[in-house]
Amino acid sequence: MLELAIKGSKKYYAWVAFLMAVIGIGFLVYLKQLSFGLGITGLSRDVSWGFYIANFTFLVGVAAGGVMVVLPYYLHDYKAFGKITILGEFLAIAALVMCITFVVVDLGQPMRVFNTLLYPSPGSILFWDIVVLQGYLFLNLVIGWNVLEAERNGTHYQAWVKPLIFLSIPWAVSIHTVTAFLYAGLPGRGFWMTAIMAPRFLSSAFAAGPALLILLSLFIRRVTKFDPGREQIQSLAKIVAYAICINVFFFLCEVFTAFYSNIPEHMDHIKYLFAGLHGKGSLVPWMWTSYSLMIISIILLVNPITRKHEGVLAFACVTVFVGTWIDKGLGMISGGFVPNPMHQVTEYAPTIPEILITLGVYGIGALVLTILYKMSVAVKEEVAA
Repeated sequence: MLELAIKGSKKYYAWVAFLMAVIGIGFLVYLKQLSFGLGITGLSRDVSWGFYIANFTFLVGVAAGGVMVVLPYYLHDYKAFGKITILGEFLAIAALVMCITFVVVDLGQPMRVFNTLLYPSPGSILFWDIVVLQGYLFLNLVIGWNVLEAERNGTHYQAWVKPLIFLSIPWAVSIHTVTAFLYAGLPGRGFWMTAIMAPRFLSSAFAAGPALLILLSLFIRRVTKFDPGREQIQSLAKIVAYAICINVFFFLCEVFTAFYSNIPEHMDHIKYLFAGLHGKGSLVPWMWTSYSLMIISIILLVNPITRKHEGVLAFACVTVFVGTWIDKGLGMISGGFVPNPMHQVTEYAPTIPEILITLGVYGIGALVLTILYKMSVAVKEEVAA
């Protein structure tokens, strides 16, 4: 099916060329980081995880969000999702490729990745995070390719694929649960040390992932002959509505627990994010923007009248995606490191090289997604014809 990815219009080739240019710029800057070290980033002794891990954390959620189309279709026989299940699985593949790439660039020296294979540490949550990410990537590659090939041939996928599909459902939950445990298992970080860290991660994942899938489905409808379907898009919109409500509710639970208990190590992180601390508060406007966007999205998505208007729905999905990216990326990482355990504030901001490398990684993900979606849409159009 790879031959389908090299057939396209001039706009398609221009888009691929643009992505290659973005990847090239990011790679050249990464070579500088590889030579000079992580000193070109905004990381410090107090803030050892930054923009790379922030995007990694968010994209794990995007990958996990794909299960919200897989589960209803395969477990509950919701046949409407059959048209877009492959889109969700391929979105997960692109997100996982970016996740793994962000881990590599954050290590400083990429050869250190092999230490996890040569010297496995089952007692480490990081070891299990690598296992579940690679396992979920493998599952989606195998399942997506075989299901799409079977659809192209007009046959049912082979019987051995079914157990892998069922396995992929809890595995999708595990990738974000284990990632949440990376943070919740650090006793020196009051902002992260909470039992609902994994539920918070999953609720934001089940909002951001389907929201992006809705936007991609609307785009595909506009530029191709394949229509993912209005019922499918509206069903996803309801999932996003419930998930974003739960996500905001979970955060409010954290706020109540922190301030009602009056424990400084829990309160100061939230104070820093939303009001500033010790005269420093570079993330304050970002966090208020994040939760304002999520509140707006709740109003638009819960109301059936606005949700059923696809222009408004697209705007609401953008607010969900951007709001959760700020909250789970910048807010979650910096909020956990600032202030440090001694209650000192060392602020973090990504540098230009960090941003360029990050854009290069997103370029890789967009290129992978473009190729996979080009194949899947071409097969859908062939079958429809």
